Amino acid sequence: MKAVVLVGADQPLAVKTVDKPTPGEGEVLVQVKAAALNRRDYWISIGKYAGIKYPTILGSDGAGIVTEVGAGVDEAWVGKEVIINPGHHWGDNPEAQSANFKILGLPDDGTFAEYVKVGAEYLYEKPSHLTFEQAAAIPLAALTAYRALFTKGKAQAGNKVLIVGAGSGTGTFAVQFAVTAGCQVFATSGSGEKIERARHLGVAAGVSYKAQDWADELKHMAGGFDVVIDSALGKDFAKIPALCNPGARIVFFGATAGAIPELEPRVLFSKQVQLLGTMMGSPDDFKAMLDMINTHQLVPVVDEVFALDDAQKAIDKMGKSSQFGKLVLRVS
Repeated sequence: MKAVVLVGADQPLAVKTVDKPTPGEGEVLVQVKAAALNRRDYWISIGKYAGIKYPTILGSDGAGIVTEVGAGVDEAWVGKEVIINPGHHWGDNPEAQSANFKILGLPDDGTFAEYVKVGAEYLYEKPSHLTFEQAAAIPLAALTAYRALFTKGKAQAGNKVLIVGAGSGTGTFAVQFAVTAGCQVFATSGSGEKIERARHLGVAAGVSYKAQDWADELKHMAGGFDVVIDSALGKDFAKIPALCNPGARIVFFGATAGAIPELEPRVLFSKQVQLLGTMMGSPDDFKAMLDMINTHQLVPVVDEVFALDDAQKAIDKMGKSSQFGKLVLRVS
């Protein structure tokens, strides 16, 4: 089968012919129709991720058709259109993942290939209102955004929500989910065009985080926020607690702009603001996220679809952060 392979450090992704996997007990083989990129794939591709091994087939997100099942798996899965939960071995604690938790695409071979094998427990039926390309955009980013907003952030109708970096894959999902839940949503982005596109998704107002007075602008617009979702962190994170309403929740994942800076503790404890880290989500989070997408017929924001052979071009685009929404590979 054809696959996109990370062959070594400081080397471009290679499209190669590799052995087609065989499903073992409890596993299925999925013919991948489309796969989506995540920031994780970019960091792995440039050697800035823990536990990198070579060669590796990248890709956490995928949608396709089950073609074969291993021992102990219901034959009824064969022929079904599915998406894959890339978070494996979460464990029994809903508050945090287990020590055995892993994400599809490293260490196990991922979805940037014509076929992928996964445990049957990680399969979910593809939302029927979506194309394979749209469905492939869901798993990692939508799961992360859903848990951040609702499981951790406790967002509910009427809350004022700030999405920092609304043009990313997680950012666009967070906007869609928050708007659907009846929240008043505000956003930041480094691009005026992305802010305008976020407004079309239901954002009430947005500001450029490149502006010197971005925090003052947000304070003037919103007054204060009940929930803040941030995947960037960095030095400007220090301005966020002052934007929060009493009892607010600041939920963060990733650190594309750097570490958390020194914060003013009096603002945090006097307002009883919570700082909450999150990562991916539990199986219950995944099911609830997918139920929301199906119930409200939500359509993921796909910025561009690339051929599998152009995976390196897609990675390069992600490195420039020029996309709005998800980057997707059409596999077969």
